[in-house]
Amino acid sequence: MLDGMPPATFSERLHFQPPLCPDNLFGHLIATAVPGVEEWRDGVYRRTLRLPRGFGTVALRPFPDHVECVLELSDSRDSASALDLCRFLLDLDVDPFAVDEALSADPLLAPLVAAAPGRRVPRTVDGAEFAIRAVLGQQVSTKAARTHAARLVAAEGTPVGDLLLFPLSFDVAAMAVPESRRRTMAALLEALESGLDLSPSADRVVAREWLSSLPGFGPWTVESILMRALGDPDAFLPTDLGIRLAAEALGLPSTPAALVRRAEAWRPWRAYAVQHLWATGDHEVNRIPA
Repeated sequence: MLDGMPPATFSERLHFQPPLCPDNLFGHLIATAVPGVEEWRDGVYRRTLRLPRGFGTVALRPFPDHVECVLELSDSRDSASALDLCRFLLDLDVDPFAVDEALSADPLLAPLVAAAPGRRVPRTVDGAEFAIRAVLGQQVSTKAARTHAARLVAAEGTPVGDLLLFPLSFDVAAMAVPESRRRTMAALLEALESGLDLSPSADRVVAREWLSSLPGFGPWTVESILMRALGDPDAFLPTDLGIRLAAEALGLPSTPAALVRRAEAWRPWRAYAVQHLWATGDHEVNRIPA
């Protein structure tokens, strides 16, 4: 663990209200994992944690009725905070019946819900980290986004055991990205330094307005951060290409404005509708590797 101190180890079972569909939940975390910060090995997802009193790592393994959670922490007093972050990451506290019932009222979504009940929204354990990664992933593939993030982590990450903590402060000028992306990243880092709160307890209205005011932050980036960093269950991505293709294939409106109007009926669970629509595509985020 950090500074050579022996870690405090805790093992817990994270229970949830079934059903739970693990495919897109763990599949998304695995497919977008940043090398050095996260890994998938032998059926276990591991990553580093930034905590109130220190740092740690968590190992998560899904089972039908619980998620096995093993924490290694630099300060044992962080155990409750770490467990809360893990539950938030996996969206374990939502009522899946309420979500599925609401979305099933739409006859075009109902077959998707019936095929994969209990879909959760894959989230993050660090809102600032996710926002930085979202900027790195703008207008590039999942693979390219991981590559950019991995380079940043290799250069600036802090060792925590055998993994690295994602950096929240770094020299933007050294990034191998277009100048426009560097300006966007600089604005984000300045906002975070100035008090932009992207934690699960943050004011979503304030965060949405602040993010929307930053250069290079369009609706897709803003809503992605609201969905995964702040846990907004109603965040929606009508301009996302995967969503539009899925909507067209299902017979839903595919233009953003028309899809927003149709999606009014899905409130307040539009973020879960996004997961079902994404899952109609053949993408690695929708499945757990064998």
